[in-house]
Amino acid sequence: MREARRILTQQEANRLVDYDAVINEAIDRVEDSAVVFLDEIDKTIPSNPEYGADVSAEGVQRDLLPIVEGSVVMTRYGPVKTDHVLFIAAGAFHQSRPSDLIPELQGRFPIRVELQSLTEDDLYKILIEPENALTKQYEALLQTEGLTLVFEEEGMREMARLATLVNQRNEDIGARRLQTIIEKVVEEVSFDAEQYTGQTISIDRAFVERRVGDVVEDIDLSSFIL
Repeated sequence: MREARRILTQQEANRLVDYDAVINEAIDRVEDSAVVFLDEIDKTIPSNPEYGADVSAEGVQRDLLPIVEGSVVMTRYGPVKTDHVLFIAAGAFHQSRPSDLIPELQGRFPIRVELQSLTEDDLYKILIEPENALTKQYEALLQTEGLTLVFEEEGMREMARLATLVNQRNEDIGARRLQTIIEKVVEEVSFDAEQYTGQTISIDRAFVERRVGDVVEDIDLSSFIL
């Protein structure tokens, strides 16, 4: 009975929505105000254009070109014109250069900006400012187990410091490093959450140091774990 009621409610709700109008409005907004972000465009630059996968890599550039220049793209909801869509491309050009892109595609991205690596303060802000920050996600996740997890300011600053340090020693993967460090910090508590039901655990500087301090100091080990 409950399942039937849910299905009937959904059906009645669907009848109240003019989906054709919604689709038309969505297409109009895409054509007039959309922003499309093309990440890792450096991966489309062939290291050896003679053969193999590198040939298809340049082919991706040529496939992107008409879309970026402005064309009609067929979607499941109908044709969409890309003439007024803002395209932003990004890549890690440490092994190649933007000038290695095919000339036509270079011309479609005339404004170029070089980004700096995230600083320790940047990583700390990422832990506290976003509405869905990693720290808030872990607090909510463990709350479902009846465990109250509290990330103290000094603990988050220590995690940001360690993430910066590991990024400097190994490959700089930016804020992604925070995910591995936080996971290591709460690993034990998360695995044995039922043993801490009803308790409050504070993640302060000392807690972070106990969990990942030794790993960070071991350069070889940290390259595998963090």
